[in-house]
Amino acid sequence: MKSIAISGSLRKNVGKRDAKELRYEGKVPAVLYGGKEQYHFAVSATDLKPVIYTPDVHFIDLDIDGQKFQAIVQDAQFHPLNDQVRHVDFLELHENKEVALNVPIKLTGTSPGVKVGGKLVQKLRKLKVKALPKNLPQYIEISLESLEVGKSVRVGDVELENAKVLNNADDTIVSVVMSRALRQAEQEAAKAEKKK
Repeated sequence: MKSIAISGSLRKNVGKRDAKELRYEGKVPAVLYGGKEQYHFAVSATDLKPVIYTPDVHFIDLDIDGQKFQAIVQDAQFHPLNDQVRHVDFLELHENKEVALNVPIKLTGTSPGVKVGGKLVQKLRKLKVKALPKNLPQYIEISLESLEVGKSVRVGDVELENAKVLNNADDTIVSVVMSRALRQAEQEAAKAEKKK
């Protein structure tokens, strides 16, 4: 898994006015938890862009006033109108402690069902995965090579090494449904067959 370095500085005051001033300066209030204590600090909004505005999961090498932590973004709050990051929660990672994280799904290959006119429907774009930090996948690859019309890949079909998928096993990730054009073509072919 890729790592991105972000540095921050501890906040002296933790209040609404202080947070407003920080945002005015182009900084984002943040909190790091999951360790022995919580740290309230501020990071540059620019530094957050590569980890917030992406579907990918990144480990973050956090440097808060010289103290080093490995973390992930657990949650981010956005301004309702301009989509700017208002607050970020970081979760400290520990080598021997499992963590649950939403990991993006990557579809690979071509579905034979789509080739004959079926329509690909992706219901889930991420799966919640629980594992030790070193075993967390960057993404979950799902092959479409055997996906015919009317078939689907469910959460229960996903097998990960040293990691557990927490979503409901019956949930559909991706399926190929019959498109209107294919249905019409089949009906017309059936009618033509009857006329013979």
